[in-house]
Amino acid sequence: MIPEHDGPGALVVLANFVSELAVDLGEEAVLRQWARQAPRKVWLARPGDVVVLPTPLAEPFLRYALERLGVPDGSVTVVTVPDTPHVPMAEALAVHGLLDPVRALVAERPDARLLPTALDAATVALAANLGTPLAGYEETGPSDATLAAVSELNTKSAFRHAAESLGMRLAPGRTCDGAQLPDVLRDMLDVHGRVVLKPDRSAGGHGLRFLAQGDDLAGQLPPPDSRWVVERHIAHGRAVSAQGYVSPKDEVGVAFDGEMRMVGGSYAGYRSPAGLPALAAAELARWTRALGRHLAAHGYRGPYSLDALHTDDGALYALESNVRRTATSTAHALVTRLTAPDGRPPEDRPAPAWSTGTVHVPRPLPFAAAVRGLVDAGLDVRPGGAEGVVLYTDALVDGTGRRYTALAADPARLADLEARLPAALTEA
Repeated sequence: MIPEHDGPGALVVLANFVSELAVDLGEEAVLRQWARQAPRKVWLARPGDVVVLPTPLAEPFLRYALERLGVPDGSVTVVTVPDTPHVPMAEALAVHGLLDPVRALVAERPDARLLPTALDAATVALAANLGTPLAGYEETGPSDATLAAVSELNTKSAFRHAAESLGMRLAPGRTCDGAQLPDVLRDMLDVHGRVVLKPDRSAGGHGLRFLAQGDDLAGQLPPPDSRWVVERHIAHGRAVSAQGYVSPKDEVGVAFDGEMRMVGGSYAGYRSPAGLPALAAAELARWTRALGRHLAAHGYRGPYSLDALHTDDGALYALESNVRRTATSTAHALVTRLTAPDGRPPEDRPAPAWSTGTVHVPRPLPFAAAVRGLVDAGLDVRPGGAEGVVLYTDALVDGTGRRYTALAADPARLADLEARLPAALTEA
């Protein structure tokens, strides 16, 4: 479940992965890569909802997802918006003549609300064009000041400024433009030996570079007007995050925490709970609530995450904030719906451990056969189940990988389920 499920009427789930919040719209390749993951948004849908996606949703996957959720087949409407380079997805509906069809769907659903992945100016304009409020802003829409704060806090530099004022521990770092970057890099490397170079606006580890003293910096020089953050490299045991939420009544909460699975600095999956030592877990939760109060003061309502590094000596360093609906929030909603199909988790069952990831196998099964493989291996999960695996999206990753979400009673059992996945999804 997600907090918006408690509100009235249907949801129009807008998977606007193509938004200026995460990266520059000129980054076509990474935006297209993220958009391929959009089918996961169907896991948020309820009977009567509309799901607007930037990529086609295969009918077998839609039936599979609705069956696992206990949602009647045919009760969810899917609208596909063709790929439109350099245009926010919320504007692309008009480009492709889809405003009137979606407006008609909204008119058929009293009290419908728009639920975007990212809260940007194009989405606010779309809500006005459709005549529907944004979820969380049913009475009054977000102000220009709120949109500006959301946009800023999706940058590394603005997050560093806010985090410092909120008392979070940060790696030493500097913000600069592309023209200043060579001097800043040399100075930081002279002092710290190793640094991390980050585009000011990026997500999922896109564009991160790890540099050491003596590296050739000539190939690292970007356009003069670009924006960058250079931080001391923090040797760490793991990367973690916590998911927070600001309610329509400006109440702040922490939904869950977890460990991010990273490959070369890029996000590759998640495991919850994080299993941090008590003091570090409490500090992460405290920082997450502080960030939520900061966002609430700027008028923001909805989900956000706080990423951090946990070092081997027990220190926690804040990394960045993601003020939008993240991949982990959708997986958490899926797990919650599977374990509590009527909205009420069993009183005798603790919160499950869960994970997301991609399993690569040399001979991947087609989708329908992969579903059968899970069933035959005893890994399939249905509404009310306590453990199992679902195929998170339908398309293969790089031709050999299947994205999945797994849940179990505890981390040890979860690890066992994941270990059994390759055999279940490999052609004999």
